[in-house]
Amino acid sequence: MGCGHKDDKASLASSQIAPFSHQPHQPPSAPASKEVWKKGGRMFSILLAVHLALLACTLVSSGAFEKIAVHDYDVFFLLTVMMLIVIVWIIFYLMGTSRCPDAILCRDSHAGPIWLRGGLILFAIFSLVMDVFKIGYYSSFYSCLSAIKIIYPIVQAIFVVVQTYFLWVSAKDCVHVHLNVTRCGLMLTLTTNLAVWMSAVTDESVHKAHSKLKKNVTDELFRWLLKAGMRSSSAEECNCNSQICQIFKNGYFWLYPFNIEYSLFASAMVYVMWKNVGRFIDHHSHHIHRLKFRLFRRTFFVGIVLGLIVLVSGLGVLILYEVQVNSSPEFSKKSQALTMYYIFNIVCLGLMSLVCIGGSVIYRFDKRDMDRHKNPTRTLDVALLMGAALGQYAISYYSIVAIVASTPRDAISALNLTYALLMIAQHTFQNIFVIEGLHRQPPKEDHKHSSHQKDLYGLTFVNINAVSLRVPDSGSTLSASTASASETIHPSDLVRSLTAPKKMNWRRKFLREISMFLLLSNIILWIMPAFGARPQFDNDTELNFYGDSMWPAIVDICLPFGIFYRMHAVASLLEVYIMS
Repeated sequence: MGCGHKDDKASLASSQIAPFSHQPHQPPSAPASKEVWKKGGRMFSILLAVHLALLACTLVSSGAFEKIAVHDYDVFFLLTVMMLIVIVWIIFYLMGTSRCPDAILCRDSHAGPIWLRGGLILFAIFSLVMDVFKIGYYSSFYSCLSAIKIIYPIVQAIFVVVQTYFLWVSAKDCVHVHLNVTRCGLMLTLTTNLAVWMSAVTDESVHKAHSKLKKNVTDELFRWLLKAGMRSSSAEECNCNSQICQIFKNGYFWLYPFNIEYSLFASAMVYVMWKNVGRFIDHHSHHIHRLKFRLFRRTFFVGIVLGLIVLVSGLGVLILYEVQVNSSPEFSKKSQALTMYYIFNIVCLGLMSLVCIGGSVIYRFDKRDMDRHKNPTRTLDVALLMGAALGQYAISYYSIVAIVASTPRDAISALNLTYALLMIAQHTFQNIFVIEGLHRQPPKEDHKHSSHQKDLYGLTFVNINAVSLRVPDSGSTLSASTASASETIHPSDLVRSLTAPKKMNWRRKFLREISMFLLLSNIILWIMPAFGARPQFDNDTELNFYGDSMWPAIVDICLPFGIFYRMHAVASLLEVYIMS
C-alpha cells in the first residue's frame, strides 16, 4: 500500500523547502491551483454525501408507511451495505496511516477531547447492548423473518466497535496522504451515521405511535388500522408471546436514545476529521492548553448541589409521569401528571435562564482575551448548538400559536404557554453563555506569570532578609545589569507573588458553578423526553388545533433535534467548565 500520490508529497516537500531556497523562478500559481484542487476534492466528497443521504432518507421515510411498497428490510439492506463499506474503508485507513510515516504530520489538539471520546464510548456500550437485545428479539422467531433482520444488528455491532476504535485513535489526525479517498471515506462514514440515526428515530417514532394507539383501541381495531395505512414492522406480524421475547423487545426500544446520540456524536467527530484533511497547523498560533479536570477543587459546591437536586427531582417527576400518563387512562391523573411536568420544567428553565444571564454578565468583567484562532471543533460546536436549537424553537412557536388561538383556556394551557416561552428564552440565553465561554482563552496555569514574577519565583527558598540584603546601595560595586534587575525585587513583592497563585479569581469560581449547574440541568432535560416524557403527544390543545396527522409529524421531525441539543450542550458546558 502506497503512502499517497507523488504530487501531494512533492508539493508538500516544495512547500517545506521553499523558505530556505533561493530559486526565484518558482511559479506563483502553484499554491492557488493546490487550493482550488483542495476545494474540488471537498466538493466531490460533499456531493457523494448528499446523494447517499437523500437516498437513505427516501428509503427510511418510505419504509414508515404501509401503502408504499418499501419494507423495513429494504432499509436494513441499504444500511448494512453502507456499514460494511465503511468498515472496509476504516481498516484501509488505519493500515495506510500506520505504514506511512508521513501520513500524519500534525494533530489538532482541539479535536476529539477526552470528554467527547469518553461520551462516545459510553453511548457505544449501550448501543452494543441494544444490538444484543435486537439479535435476541429477532432470533425468537427467525423462521418468519427475513435474514437481513438478524444480519443488520450483527453488522451494526461490528460497525460500532470498529468506528469507536477508529475515532478514539484518529480523531485528532490531520491526514496528508490519499486526500481525496480520505475525504470521500469520511463523508461516507458521516452519511452512514446519519442514515442509522434517521432509521432509529423513525423506528422509535413508529413504535411510540403504535404503543399510544394500541393503548386507546382494542386489539382488533389496532390490527385493522395497521392494515389500513400505518406501517408495522415485520416482527409485529410474528408471535412474541414468551417473556424473554417481550424483555428483548422492550429493552432495545428503551436503549434507542443512546444509539441515536452515538450516531450524532460520531457524525460530529467525523466532520471535524474531514475538515482537518490536508490541514497544516501553525504551532506558534495553535496553542495547546493542557487543562486538568478538577471537579471538586476550587468550587463552592453550590452549582453541583443545586444541579443534583434538579436531577433527582426530574427523575422523580419522570417516573410519576410515566406511571400516571402511560399506565392510567383516567383524565384526572393525566391532568395531574401534565401539571406536575410543566411546573417542574418552568422552575428548572427559569433558574437556568437567570443563571445564564448572570454568567453572561460575569463575562463582561472577564479580562481574558478572545480566542480568534482557527478551530474547526469550536466552529462545529457553535453551528450544532444554533442549528439543533431550531427544533425546540419550532415546537415552542407552534405551541404558542395553538394555545393563543384556541378556546377555552384552562390552567394546563397557561402552564404550557409559560413552558413554551421559557423554553425559547432558555435556549437563547444558554447559547449566548456557551458560545461566549467557548471563545474565551483558557486561564493561564498557576506557575505561568510575567517575567518579573518568574524572577521572584526563583527566590522561593531564599531567606526574605537575604533578599533585602541583596538590594544594593548607590555605592555598590555590582554591575549595572545586576543592580537594575535586583533593585526591583523587594520582600513585599516576593510575599505578594508567592501568595497570589493560591487565590482563584471570583469570576472563574462563579463561572464554574454556573457551568456545572447548567450541565446537570441539561442532563435531566435530555433524559425526560428521550425516555418517554413527551407532553406534546399527551396535551390535547395542539392535537385539536393542528390535527392528528400534522402535529405528530411536526413533533417527530423537530423533537430529535431538541433532544440532541441537550446532550451537545452537556458536552459544550463541560468544556466551558474546564476552560473557566
